[in-house]
Amino acid sequence: MAAQTLNRVKSADVELKDRLVSINRVTKVTKGGRTFSFSAIVVVGDENGIVGHGLGKAKEVTEAIAKGIDDAKKNLIRVPILHGTVPHFQKGKYSGARVLLRPASEGTGVIAGGAMRAVLESAGIHNILAKSQGSSNPHNVVKATIDALSHMRDAVQIAKQRGIDLDKVFNG
Repeated sequence: MAAQTLNRVKSADVELKDRLVSINRVTKVTKGGRTFSFSAIVVVGDENGIVGHGLGKAKEVTEAIAKGIDDAKKNLIRVPILHGTVPHFQKGKYSGARVLLRPASEGTGVIAGGAMRAVLESAGIHNILAKSQGSSNPHNVVKATIDALSHMRDAVQIAKQRGIDLDKVFNG
């Protein structure tokens, strides 16, 4: 979790685009009948290294999406992107969902399934090989993908953590 706190971003600083991952209709049965409400999972990002996810619940679909967007703006992280892909191989896990992210060469595109694709495209990653294993629940897949992205480090961060020069990271 320490990596995630370092990468936090304020939502006022950036222009964000939102993507709807899934909508779920929830039914509550009472003695007066059925009460329907909706939950929406939303991913927001500036397509330039900043991404976040949120969950909104309301009686109307549009209201749930709006609440999800507001929640997503509170959970933004910065992701290092190197030549349109991720800097290194990374695994992510949340509950029963496990994801693998692998850098890809130029022209590969985003090879990822539904919920992962929304997160990766919102982050601005154009070339990546990704695999979702375990649970296919969109809530957990989105959170596992965000977990993997939050643990990504670029060469500058590694040099700073080790207290060495940037050239020594590659030659050293």
